[in-house]
Amino acid sequence: MNRVWKPNVTVAALIEREGRFLLVEEETEDGLRFNQPAGHLDEGESLVAACTREAAEETAWSFNPTALVGIYQWPRPQGDITYLRFAFSGELGAHEEGRTLDAGILRAVWMTPDEIRASADRHRSPLVWQCVSDYLAGRRFPLELLRHYD
Repeated sequence: MNRVWKPNVTVAALIEREGRFLLVEEETEDGLRFNQPAGHLDEGESLVAACTREAAEETAWSFNPTALVGIYQWPRPQGDITYLRFAFSGELGAHEEGRTLDAGILRAVWMTPDEIRASADRHRSPLVWQCVSDYLAGRRFPLELLRHYD
């Protein structure tokens, strides 16, 4: 059977408050890992809307993307999946107390850049630190780069 290759499109939220970044601790096939609030683009959904949705589902925080930090292509070492990640920064909104987090998400946690770097062996992928590093370097691109047509 010939399989048509295509990347898995994902979004990630870089949410910073008072020098700390909002990450999630999640269950994976490799054990407990840290990641940005992130997930897959749903059919018909814009990248910005997907990022807002994923942040709420995984952290119970509302998030409004205001800039694109970067676009990242990462083939997993197992060779079975390539991720195409769109990472956004933006404005943190309200926290929804008592909201149930997505299945597999144990908790949302605020971490300093040093704590994130020190926990690299528990990152879901190398994109976790790369996105934070790019954010800290000031990378911000206007959302006008992205076009969504219904």
